[in-house]
Amino acid sequence: MQTTVLIALFGAILIASVLAAPRRTSVEGFFGGLGTTGATPGLWVLVLSQVTTWIFARSLMNAAILGYYYGIAGTLAYAAYYGSFLTGGFIVGRLRQQGAGSVQDWLGARFGAVGNGCYNLVIALRLLSEVFANLLVVGLIFNALLDGSGTTAIIIVAVLGLAYSAWGGLSAALRTDVLQMLVFLGVFGAAFFALVMSPGFDLGAVLTAPGASGPWNGWVLLLVALLQVFSYPAHDPVMMDRGFIADEDTTRASFLHAFWISTLCIIGFGFFGIQASLAGAAYEGELIGTWSAMFPAWIFVALMISLLVSALSTLDSALASASRLVVEELRLAPRTLNGGRMVMLGFMVAGTVLTLWGNATLFDAVAVSGTASMFLTPVLVVGLVMRREVALWGYMVAFAAAILGAFMYFARSWSWVAAMLPDGHKYEQLLVICIAVLAVGFAGVLAGMKRG
Repeated sequence: MQTTVLIALFGAILIASVLAAPRRTSVEGFFGGLGTTGATPGLWVLVLSQVTTWIFARSLMNAAILGYYYGIAGTLAYAAYYGSFLTGGFIVGRLRQQGAGSVQDWLGARFGAVGNGCYNLVIALRLLSEVFANLLVVGLIFNALLDGSGTTAIIIVAVLGLAYSAWGGLSAALRTDVLQMLVFLGVFGAAFFALVMSPGFDLGAVLTAPGASGPWNGWVLLLVALLQVFSYPAHDPVMMDRGFIADEDTTRASFLHAFWISTLCIIGFGFFGIQASLAGAAYEGELIGTWSAMFPAWIFVALMISLLVSALSTLDSALASASRLVVEELRLAPRTLNGGRMVMLGFMVAGTVLTLWGNATLFDAVAVSGTASMFLTPVLVVGLVMRREVALWGYMVAFAAAILGAFMYFARSWSWVAAMLPDGHKYEQLLVICIAVLAVGFAGVLAGMKRG
């Protein structure tokens, strides 16, 4: 019964998203998010779009899984990544003060095509991972509900998500984000209220919970997040694209509101994972099976709808940013509606194929892309904040260190890579990698800083 209800509700949301997408759009609306009258989005359209594209399905699951294993420390560690709205807002403000219309504008003026190429490679991989990871969560949910249905669900969501995304591009993503975020807040709010009002819920116990594996690795991961939080937003094109489509005051306010709303949502979702560990529930199916056994049917359905809506809202924004990247930055496709749509089709097909790969470790994509982005920290601190010129070779040292660090974390199980890493938990290894990446990156950038 609950499977039927869930499919019916999600189907209705998919249809509503298609109907909410603009019937007509211009090239400027498709790539720049302008409305049919040429107006820029208002404050709360921008806020809701920022939030719903960042509390995506993978993030909600990560917060809950980390809460289950490491208690409040794990949930806070993941919530720390949402400080990216503060650092991202700061970076966007500085870029706009210096006359840049995007991160690529600023990097291109200082490091040319090579500097932009390195950056574009990282964000292309980031966008592909967004499509892959959110489709993967859709598959996990439907496989847990009806064994063997995951691949079919992934294909259906991919086709329908592509349909309305390709219809209106960024303008469609902004409009549907508002609808999807309001649905998410209503559904998740009801489930969270039921959780905190349930007889077995103890706020004090949740806030001091050690998790199923103890809090140590959660605190380690919090340090990792704090090291990555400055560069992390700069490599997220979905956030950066929304930093340049409205006036500066509206944009600044949107980042601040998005920070506190998204942080509360992530911590709230983490509570469901923490509660599962406190109840002594067995970890099953990325917590989906655990929740199915723990909660009444309507709460479980509300949680699953929250995850599915967040997956859908991120897919359209990732596709819109992918089309802008390939068409406007890389200029590999014509700046037409059909050019943007072909790019979307390519990214959606590639992301769907990756779901067949079989890697369901949801945090790995965050760790790898977050580490790869860390070359931006010394570059932005010295070049953007301190306004000092940096030689291209210094930039390349930082980039090479970050890519090598990301690769080492990804390949940590390979014998020759493991021999170079300290013994310990993977998050302890990640912390050491991040410290080394920053140390080498700052050394290279400072050595390449032009004097006088």
